[in-house]
Amino acid sequence: MITMFPKKNLFKVGLIFLILLSAFFCIYSIKNYKANTITSKNNVQQFSNNKSNKNIPVPKDNTKFSNGTRYGEKNNIQKQPGNNMNFGKDSSKRSENGTHQMPGGDMGGGLSSTKSKYAPFLTLYLIAFLILCAGAFYFITRRDLKINRNNIKILIFSLLCIGLFLRISLSTVMEGYGGDINLFKDWASTTANSFSQFYTNARSGDYPPLYMYVLFLIGKIASISSINPYYTLLLKLPSIAADVITAYFIYRLAKKYLSLEFSILLSAFYIFNPVTFIDSALWGQVDSFFTLIIVLSLFLLSERKTVLSSIAFTCAVLMKPQGIIFLPVLLFELVRERDLKIFIKSVIAGIITALVIILPFSYNQNALWIFKLYSKTISEYPYASVNGFNFFNLIGANYKKISEVFFIFNYQIWGMIAITAITLSCWYLYAKNKNRMFVFAAALVQISGVFTFSTGMHERYLFPAAALSVISFIYLKDKRLLTLAIGYTITIYTNIYYILFGGSRGMNSDSHSLIIDAISLLNIILFIYLMKILIDNMNLIHNSRSTFHNC
Repeated sequence: MITMFPKKNLFKVGLIFLILLSAFFCIYSIKNYKANTITSKNNVQQFSNNKSNKNIPVPKDNTKFSNGTRYGEKNNIQKQPGNNMNFGKDSSKRSENGTHQMPGGDMGGGLSSTKSKYAPFLTLYLIAFLILCAGAFYFITRRDLKINRNNIKILIFSLLCIGLFLRISLSTVMEGYGGDINLFKDWASTTANSFSQFYTNARSGDYPPLYMYVLFLIGKIASISSINPYYTLLLKLPSIAADVITAYFIYRLAKKYLSLEFSILLSAFYIFNPVTFIDSALWGQVDSFFTLIIVLSLFLLSERKTVLSSIAFTCAVLMKPQGIIFLPVLLFELVRERDLKIFIKSVIAGIITALVIILPFSYNQNALWIFKLYSKTISEYPYASVNGFNFFNLIGANYKKISEVFFIFNYQIWGMIAITAITLSCWYLYAKNKNRMFVFAAALVQISGVFTFSTGMHERYLFPAAALSVISFIYLKDKRLLTLAIGYTITIYTNIYYILFGGSRGMNSDSHSLIIDAISLLNIILFIYLMKILIDNMNLIHNSRSTFHNC
């Protein structure tokens, strides 16, 4: 047996030193963060009068970025001086051969070359991260490595603090994906200026309403002149906080079913996962926040708190349309319970939650405006794949219209067939397992299957799989799920990295590379491997029950 860190005082001093060091870098990064003063001034003016953007020049067409950000009459994006972005006329276009070009210089989404120099270090970090995780796993499982129980609290506290400080420091390195960041700024300013009329006044107000409450708070805070230069950092903070909370949740949950050493390892795996760094701290997207809601929804469902879970699921759907992908898991449990009262309570709770969230935005709106919003949002991505490295990308259907025919049916029909088949297969596995431990695994099947074989998938839609694969291992204790977690770390990271750092510039249906095809194929293999793991677990449970009855 290896005893880790016998000199506990030295160990604690070392942890405190690392916390202070990371906090110093965090403060130093914020203090030296060079937010553009012209941008700040424009944001303050925009907060005062959102309608001042009417005279901004717009492209003639209604094209989209590779990540779905659109231009149009109401949703053109103002050029932000100093961010190396060119959002003026003809800065984003689709050429005659169907190529989708990225706005702004060489880097997609307006990244400057000075920021892209950090990109290779991220990949080196990914490699180092995977090696360290493999080493930690080996010592915990093979060498019986133990951590002094008196050090557990300070260790998990240190990991979370360091993870938080590093994310904030990293957030200052680059402004994020230009199209998304500027839309979030506009939405935050619009909600802060005219909350109830957001969907009337905002440019491209196509997100469901839940996250607008968060953006409302950010917009109010950013209206303070001394804080406004840090607008982008404020926009990234909710997702950064969600990463830390999810990592802590993983630790607390793992403590119930696994050793303390494994609990620390899994929490560290998530908090230092490059997938979470690149999405929240660098890109500036909100997938971490969405994932936290999904994790909470599934946990409540696994604890048989179905009514509360339905409230959380409603929140997920009202934050991102992708929340619909996970709804079948709630339906599976409601059917399995066969309790009419719980079913009715869950439906009523979901409806009330939806009304509470939606009604404040319903001023001067049609009674069915929310349904039209979802219909509009879904129809904005009429392509077989939108830079998602999946089956359709592998066969050369990236940015091909879903109306185009592929082997008898068009891509849209094939996507619907895939969703139906995946959901029915997931339902079968869920019903056969008859175990609340299977909730997270079922959700993993839904998101990985739909991403891999359905249409309209963006590069970030697979992001929740990073957390779901880890939590599925906690419940099922099948070490193959850790292999799956590593696999999804590689595929999600590579897909986001490729789009964020400009590899998608000029991507179309004919765009192929070894990286794109390899990652697309790997996502297919990972889904097949996931199904095999769950079928094996189902058969194991079935055989155990048969043996018990025979006895």
